[in-house]
Amino acid sequence: MEQAIALIKRYYQAFNDGDMATFISLLSDDVIHDINQGGRECGKEAFARFMEKMNYHYKEQLVDMVIMANAGGSRAAAEFVVLGEYLNSDEGLPEARGQKYRLPAGAFFDIRDGKIARVTNYYNLQDWIAQVSQ
Repeated sequence: MEQAIALIKRYYQAFNDGDMATFISLLSDDVIHDINQGGRECGKEAFARFMEKMNYHYKEQLVDMVIMANAGGSRAAAEFVVLGEYLNSDEGLPEARGQKYRLPAGAFFDIRDGKIARVTNYYNLQDWIAQVSQ
């Protein structure tokens, strides 16, 4: 359990530090990424491309982090608050004008051989749209 929690802490610390090399290195090669209210992508390369796109459109820091894991360390969950800035317009979403947002979010993980094998993210998209549409 402690190793799983430490892994997720490293993952989010790398995210907050903008260290995408470390962030991606913590994923299994065949990682499954369930995108919030979207599709499923497989593989580390697809995840890296997704993050390139996200980092172009959004600048985010995750705060108020709570991380939990099952006793065997094969599954974990995190709850946090996203403090963000909408930098560049994303297709199908409102126009970006540097809007700031604060959004509760969570993620669920499968862990295999010391790597993250699945990431399922969740946040309320309608809340985000309302915040950036003001």
